[in-house]
Amino acid sequence: MLKIGIFSKLSRISVRMLRYYDSAGLLSPQMTDPFTGYRYYSEEQLPAAEQINALRQMGFGIADIARAQRQENGREQFLQLFWEKEAELSGEAREIAERLRLLRTAMDHLRKDGTMTCYNVTLKELPQRTVASVRKKIASYDCEQQLWDILMRETGPLKLEPGEPCLTLAIFHDGEYKESDVDVEVQKTVKGSYPDTENVTFKVMPAVRIASATYRGGYEKITQVNQAVADWVRENGYEFDGLSFCIYHVSPYDTADPEQYVTEVCYPVRKN
Repeated sequence: MLKIGIFSKLSRISVRMLRYYDSAGLLSPQMTDPFTGYRYYSEEQLPAAEQINALRQMGFGIADIARAQRQENGREQFLQLFWEKEAELSGEAREIAERLRLLRTAMDHLRKDGTMTCYNVTLKELPQRTVASVRKKIASYDCEQQLWDILMRETGPLKLEPGEPCLTLAIFHDGEYKESDVDVEVQKTVKGSYPDTENVTFKVMPAVRIASATYRGGYEKITQVNQAVADWVRENGYEFDGLSFCIYHVSPYDTADPEQYVTEVCYPVRKN
């Protein structure tokens, strides 16, 4: 039998953690002296200790490990834990990759001009157009893809003829930025007439004068573009006059690389 200190050295688990594992039912001593309270482990418990170390390094919590160990079909329980952890870590890896991309983009901007990228704002008129439209409240702006999925699914059988130009855009109907429960409408310009479907409405949109700025890159840049448009509106004697919208010239449907997105940020305006 091994005293707890020796087992601690062999297993590379601190005495404090061995005591905690015991209280959690994860790894209990082979024997505890009823008079002295000394804990003794056996050499046969070293593989179990090594398994715990490996699982902890993978990021599993003590409660999850103990629960899986208590199950009769422990192997299946651990496989389920592994699948869940793989999905969790994959999500975290994507978030980290996105943060690194944003960081590198910011570093590139600082190296080039010391501040941020400048955006060219233009005044133009978007002509009257026929559109296929889906408008719903969604959980957040990041969920906009749900609306496009509905539009594509329900109009697929109609064999829509694209408008000229063929524009895909999203209109933001809330009068403010919202953290959740956002009112968004997506539109695709079409040629001809078609019957409405369960969620898709076909309608004619009037011509509108807009101040717009087109940029390349991820959607996190929209705040900077908004500032450029707001500055232009103020400096040129215009005022905002309607709901903002984004035209997607190159979208996630076209490329998986956010740096290749091309988005036009549009604000209806009128002269003061």
